[in-house]
Amino acid sequence: MSRILYLTHRVPFPPDKGDRIRTYHLLRQLAARGRVWLGCLADEPVPPESRAALDALCERVATVPVGRRARWAKAAWSLTIGGSLSEGLFASKELRRTLRAWAAEVKFDAVVASSSALWPYLREPPLRDIPAVVDLIDVDSQKWLDFAGASRAPKKWLYRLEAARVRKLEKAIAGKVRAAVVVSRAEAEVYNSFTFVGAATVATNGVDLEYFAPVACETQPALAFVGALDYLPNEDAAVWFAREMWPAIRARFPAAEFRIIGRNPTPAVRALATVPGVNLVGQVPDVRPFVASASVVVVPLRLARGVQNKVLEAMAMAKALVVAPPALAALNTTPGVHLLAASTPQEWIDSVCGLLADPLRRQQLGVAARQYVEQNHHWERCLQPLVDSIFPPSPPA
Repeated sequence: MSRILYLTHRVPFPPDKGDRIRTYHLLRQLAARGRVWLGCLADEPVPPESRAALDALCERVATVPVGRRARWAKAAWSLTIGGSLSEGLFASKELRRTLRAWAAEVKFDAVVASSSALWPYLREPPLRDIPAVVDLIDVDSQKWLDFAGASRAPKKWLYRLEAARVRKLEKAIAGKVRAAVVVSRAEAEVYNSFTFVGAATVATNGVDLEYFAPVACETQPALAFVGALDYLPNEDAAVWFAREMWPAIRARFPAAEFRIIGRNPTPAVRALATVPGVNLVGQVPDVRPFVASASVVVVPLRLARGVQNKVLEAMAMAKALVVAPPALAALNTTPGVHLLAASTPQEWIDSVCGLLADPLRRQQLGVAARQYVEQNHHWERCLQPLVDSIFPPSPPA
């Protein structure tokens, strides 16, 4: 069996947020096809059950802790010497030592890295001659440019600098790997625009169709928004919706509730708890009951790249959604058929109020949404181009 070295910038279990979901499902597919050595960085304690789940899939697992203060010091140093903050944040001497030791013991057939920030590890002498695949997922340099456009100085300047440094890293990857993989055709077009045509391989995200299944329960006049609340796009979405659209919606539906669900709310998000009708739920062990009992799921992301797992999960649960266009750019959904799209505050108010008043329309959208993800977002099919780049077919005899 093939021997695969897989490097991830976070521990890929539990699959409860963005990058962990994709890395976990890829790990499962790698383990089904070969023997996997997993090296990952841990920015929080790793519970025993997480370690046990990873050990069951891998030959060896190294979870290397990265302290908050130390990693930001390394990030600042990386920026000082011409690198990116991202490279410094995920730099670890201990992980490098582990990889050198493994490479001395094992002849790896391929090495896979879960982001551009891990590319420097693949340039280490023990690994540089191993066929490599980098799962960029999103074009992070464009994300930083988006953040710069939505921010004021001095953050704007820092984001622009990070965008330039990360883009330099992304350019360096192109042509030097078996595949540089992104999550959507839209991301591929961005990557190809500053590298070369065909530089990017597309492998989109799936959704766990059994876990995120429709639930028969009584719905309430509630809206649900789910996301890590210390992440700028989610923070911006929650604050924008609660301040700009929610008061008008609640004026029409006084009994309605806006549920904000997710970990680590920032001060700006916590302040929304004082807005009438806003329920700052925060972190929960299982988001499904809060989503299932809501009438509508809202995704008012003005800053968004790639495929939004929160959209796929709500669609898999057959919920009626209203989504901002940036969060739909990577999907082939048809607004008005699978969900509703809204850009301006008035479009948001009209779309949400229309759904709150029309249970049949919510049901129609939910059924179509579930059918869409069943047809287009099964994990095994979605990741097949990425898996094929790691396990290329043998040449004919």
